[in-house]
Amino acid sequence: MAGNDWISSYLEAILDVGPGIDEAKSSFLLRERGHFSPTRYFVEEVITGYDESDLHRSWIRAAATRGPKERNTRLENMCWRIWNLARKKKQLEGEEAQRNAKRRLECERGRKEATADMSEDLSEGEKGEFPGDVSSHGDSVQGRMHRIVSVNLMENLANQLKERKLYIVLISLHGLIRGENMELGRDSDTGGQVKYVVELARALGTMPGVYRVDLLTRQVSDPDVDWSYAEPTEMLSPRTTENSIQELGESSGAYIIRIPFGPKDKYIPKELLWPHIPEFVDYALSHIRQMSKVLGEQIGGGQPVWPVAIHGHYADAGDSAALLSGALNVPMIFTGHSLGRDKLEQILKQGRQSREEINTTYKIMRRIEAEELSLDASEIVITSTRQEIEEQWRLYDGFDPVLERKLRARIRRGVKCHGRFMPRMVVIPPGMEFHHIVPHDEDMDGDMERNEENPTPDPPIWSEVMRFFTNPRKPMILALARPDPKKNITTLVKAFGECRPLRELANLTLIMGNRENIDEMSGTNATVLLSILKLIDKYDLYGQVAYPKHHKQYEVPDIYGLAAKTKGVFINPAFIEPFGLTLIEAAAYGLPVVATKNGGPVDIHKVLDNGVLVDPHDQQSIADALLKLVSDKQLWARCRQNGLKNIHQFSWPEHCKTYLSRIAMCKPRQPQWQRSDLGFENPEPNSPGDSLRDIHDLSLNLKLSLDGEKSEGTGTLDSYLDSIDRKSNMENAYLKSSKGTIGGAEKASLVEKAEQIVSGNKCLAMRMRKYIYVIAVDCDSTSDIPRIMKAVMDVAGKESLVGFILSTSLSISEVHSLLISGSISPLDFDAFICNSGGELYYPLTSSEDNTGLPFMVDTDYQSHIEYRWGGEGLRKTLVRWATSVNDKNGEIVSEDESRSTVHCYAFNVKEPELVPPIKELQKLIRIQALRCNVIYCQNGSTLNDISSITFQINHQVLAYNTTSSPLGTCTFVGAWSYQTRSSLLENAETRITKPCLEESIKQSC
Repeated sequence: MAGNDWISSYLEAILDVGPGIDEAKSSFLLRERGHFSPTRYFVEEVITGYDESDLHRSWIRAAATRGPKERNTRLENMCWRIWNLARKKKQLEGEEAQRNAKRRLECERGRKEATADMSEDLSEGEKGEFPGDVSSHGDSVQGRMHRIVSVNLMENLANQLKERKLYIVLISLHGLIRGENMELGRDSDTGGQVKYVVELARALGTMPGVYRVDLLTRQVSDPDVDWSYAEPTEMLSPRTTENSIQELGESSGAYIIRIPFGPKDKYIPKELLWPHIPEFVDYALSHIRQMSKVLGEQIGGGQPVWPVAIHGHYADAGDSAALLSGALNVPMIFTGHSLGRDKLEQILKQGRQSREEINTTYKIMRRIEAEELSLDASEIVITSTRQEIEEQWRLYDGFDPVLERKLRARIRRGVKCHGRFMPRMVVIPPGMEFHHIVPHDEDMDGDMERNEENPTPDPPIWSEVMRFFTNPRKPMILALARPDPKKNITTLVKAFGECRPLRELANLTLIMGNRENIDEMSGTNATVLLSILKLIDKYDLYGQVAYPKHHKQYEVPDIYGLAAKTKGVFINPAFIEPFGLTLIEAAAYGLPVVATKNGGPVDIHKVLDNGVLVDPHDQQSIADALLKLVSDKQLWARCRQNGLKNIHQFSWPEHCKTYLSRIAMCKPRQPQWQRSDLGFENPEPNSPGDSLRDIHDLSLNLKLSLDGEKSEGTGTLDSYLDSIDRKSNMENAYLKSSKGTIGGAEKASLVEKAEQIVSGNKCLAMRMRKYIYVIAVDCDSTSDIPRIMKAVMDVAGKESLVGFILSTSLSISEVHSLLISGSISPLDFDAFICNSGGELYYPLTSSEDNTGLPFMVDTDYQSHIEYRWGGEGLRKTLVRWATSVNDKNGEIVSEDESRSTVHCYAFNVKEPELVPPIKELQKLIRIQALRCNVIYCQNGSTLNDISSITFQINHQVLAYNTTSSPLGTCTFVGAWSYQTRSSLLENAETRITKPCLEESIKQSC
């Protein structure tokens, strides 16, 4: 019952501080708009420190001793409320534990099934019958780049890039980004990530072999922020030119490119950016195409210079980079910075909010799905530490460290992976600028003697720190961290206070942010700071511990310098440290370090070897490590020397060398389409900068009637279409007549030339359009589709600058039958997206092709979406899934071989309500390292499995075809019944939906 006495004391304290707990919407959070709440503090102590049964007994006792006084009634009510809070916390923890256990079982089962599928040909691979290689866990193993096994090899790969002129695209969407005078800490979105991406872009721009770097972000024209964030383009000037030996060109260097998207004239937090990402992707595609063309004229001999990689930073940029990578067929790199699943787990552990409440506040599920999509699309995922891989990324369906190692081992042995893929996780610590740092070589005594001869003023922060000390010449133990419980500063003070030899030998300096009044600090920070002050008083550490109230960011180097002058030590005792940038900063100033053994410091210590790692929970080991370093001068000097000698490995040039060597490991990819030079495309601005400045002038309003405008070519669009069809027919006829009579290299050459002609002309009609309508009509009844198509065409008009695309889950033969039944000509459409994006066709004037249908398949598009297609391995997984569903519910899912194609596996669903949700099947596929997307079509009666690249139909197909400038308006019309309707509508400026079409249909009948 001792615990109940403590609980009673806390409850009495809550009553004494006032009625804060009775507020209408109290969240019981300690951090409440920057103000410390004693009520919440005591509630937190009760809930986290005591068992739910103790709280229940306290309520029973309060109810038994009920009296007429108001205080007694309040005490009883409060006991009951806190008890229920504790029960809710325990319930949430239990539910989360069950989810984690279920996920572990799913991952283990998926790993076993994947291994079983791949085990059939293991012996063949071990015999060496699969020569060659693959870019990334694919089936083809020809021409593999050797694995990076040493620093020398990495340098060789980086050196190979020096002769090239690379174009790299970085994306970071949220926060306020500019090259100089960054407002770090202005808000939660403008923090370390902003500094990282700017410095990375700047450093890459100076590397040999890198011609241009574009950092794409959001253009912000809000009057409440500085005008510089509205500038379309900003050049990042290099900090130093020692690594910049490349030949400068007209468009070379690093630039911030600000893309306007989202609400105009308003700066919004990252949680509100999600609906506007498709708009960003449209304009980013436009910029990249234009810049590729400009660079091609400057350095590519007239051929477009496409990005060697697109690098997304954080989930929102990862989502965007995945779309851009899929549309342009270039490698994607991803850096999470912080991860949604990890944040979700941390918040759930606190037990204060449910999943639904967390999702409402942080849009956490949208963020997690974006991170899963980034795993699907990325070649490489860059992390700062090994801990991030082992403890954070392993929470995701799309990554399993065990299965990833198996896949990598199979690739090295030349064994097929059956379409399975997992991105390569690479640890590359953030870089730093060291050219301005000059380590101090003299101690305090030597410096004082020198100052007597040539007096120079000490930095002001020195006197602010040293005024706390009775003897400021003693070695300084420096801790630089905010007063957060996770930083474990209280354990450090206890270790210092209870180790008398350490107290006699050294001083302790705690730089814990800036503060004015403790009562105005956030609850947790105030609690930690009060605990530290009490410990200082308990151990009588006055004159031995400094804790200044204020310091400027630019004074931090002077603080490091003071600690180094006194031959002190830097310590980071955090319970877990994701990376540990302060450890690198301290080493750069010549300070040995004591650091936690949990997280990033382990990787840093392996490189620097300049200190001691400790268990942050072991107070005695912390004291012993500090005492050892400050008392052993030889050890101190050796650690200092090691740090200064190895610190260059954390510089930006070293970071970029490793970065570029990893890019060299990726198989080069670029768009599959062939550009045409016939001059029928919409004109482009000459300058990418001009295009961005004029981007607001693009017409984004739907025009349902045009005044007979003609295309800007030498003739009308219709006549040009006829010429394309005549060419295609001639090519097909020639190829048919050549079969059997032309062989070998001559035949291959003719086929290749014919394909180039066809691919160069097939989508010029679409490029000439100003407005495109994508008609998505997967309705309950296919008999309604022709009427809907006619109604849409009547509403939109048939002007030459208006085009139509049919997007459907049906096959091309089914589409042809519908067109015939509705007396609709295929030539009324510019393209047909069939099998949910698995195939792309263009209309022909005759049916002289292999299928006997008046359509031409786009073979370039098929090559485009082939990337990471699971093939037979995916089909086996889906069939196994269908079998497991049928075992539970009867024969309700069956494979439809007649509708399945090379890039789309179709299944019939008899009872959609009995089939598991789409998310469950998507999770199963990702757990087995397969990359695809599943769509329920025809109101759930059919299920199509397609390539992950084809899922975002609006971007992948339209961006694939409109290779010049983006269409002014992309409008999606019709009645949808399958899952992708939200993605189709997300970026439509004007929408003609079902009611409007039904009215038009009635009139047309």
